Amino acid sequence: MKTSIAKLIAAGAFAIALALSPALTSAQEKAGKPAEKKAGPAAEGVIPFHGKIDAVDKNAKTIKVGERVFQVTSETRITKGGKPATLDDAAVGELVGGAYIKADDGTLKLRTLHIGPKPEGNAAGGEPKKGKKKAN
Repeated sequence: MKTSIAKLIAAGAFAIALALSPALTSAQEKAGKPAEKKAGPAAEGVIPFHGKIDAVDKNAKTIKVGERVFQVTSETRITKGGKPATLDDAAVGELVGGAYIKADDGTLKLRTLHIGPKPEGNAAGGEPKKGKKKAN
């Protein structure tokens, strides 16, 4: 009788393990897959930067930040104060940030260029945050 109960328990445990096996394997496969890469600023090869403009060459369409010279292209998205801008809006001494890629020829091509300090407000570019109201 004891062996019958032991066999029954073992068979039940085996059946449960067999039933759960596909679910566990599927969860492990999903956890092991890397996330797909998206195009945009977070894409592979895009490098962030920030600093102050040391020089602007509007004829060559370049800006110098520290020791790096960045090329502005027709693909570069330029903003100033959170609004669309052009290279003409950039001036020596202004804070800038953005992202660039290093081309095969070594050129640093700007993907994005943000001129000036970050605009105040939330990350979505909404209204500035207001202080808490005092309770009466």
